[in-house]
Amino acid sequence: MNSRFTDGCHPVGSVTVTDPLAPLLELPGIDEAVAAAREAVDAVHGHPANRRGWPATAAEASVRAARASAALDGGDAEIPASGEVTEPHLAGALRIGESIGPLLPVWQRAPLQALARLHVLAAADLSDDESLGRPRGVRAVSRRLDILADIVAGGTSVPGPVLTAIVHGELLALSPFESANGVVARAAARVTMISTGLDPKGLIVPEVFYLRRSDRYREALAAFKRGGPDGMTEWLLFSCEAIQAGAREATSIAEAALPA
Repeated sequence: MNSRFTDGCHPVGSVTVTDPLAPLLELPGIDEAVAAAREAVDAVHGHPANRRGWPATAAEASVRAARASAALDGGDAEIPASGEVTEPHLAGALRIGESIGPLLPVWQRAPLQALARLHVLAAADLSDDESLGRPRGVRAVSRRLDILADIVAGGTSVPGPVLTAIVHGELLALSPFESANGVVARAAARVTMISTGLDPKGLIVPEVFYLRRSDRYREALAAFKRGGPDGMTEWLLFSCEAIQAGAREATSIAEAALPA
């Protein structure tokens, strides 16, 4: 993964920065985009409906995120009137939404274990039992997952929006599993937003933005895959824009939750 965007260390004067993601903060426009994303999220958390009633708004956000994520993977995002979801992509995305709380400490301590669990939840109706939770047996994939896990488990101090973007982009680019890679990548990004303290209550819904701007989503991912300063800048700016849009979606949820 390092070769995609940095060589793993970056000299600043006489000091060597060993945080592999630190150079990303020097890319043009990233500081401002990160600040705008954080401000948007903070405003949502301060909304009157989210001060005490946030469990209800977070639950609605989780459902909207699952529906959008499933649709991006080609699933049917409609929940039947009966409430019984059989469409495999949506069922998997909803299962993940219900399980994020218990996964948070695992994600921070043992990211690969949490990632395997995310795949089990996402792909239970899409893959055979033997492939559930098991990344493809390719050395390059395993190595890059190990690097990503080290970064998530304390190997960086970059702001939440940047780490979220890297987790999201790297998992999409790697497609480490035989199925449900999009749902897993977006779920891991959601867990990262929560675990870094960017969105501790899980109110933000960037997944809706990805769906509405799916062409730009694919273009930004292609830029991430190309790597280099320009590619990384495009992906990070897009990701921060998605967080701001996700905050607007969260605001609409909060407004609807206010008493008439």
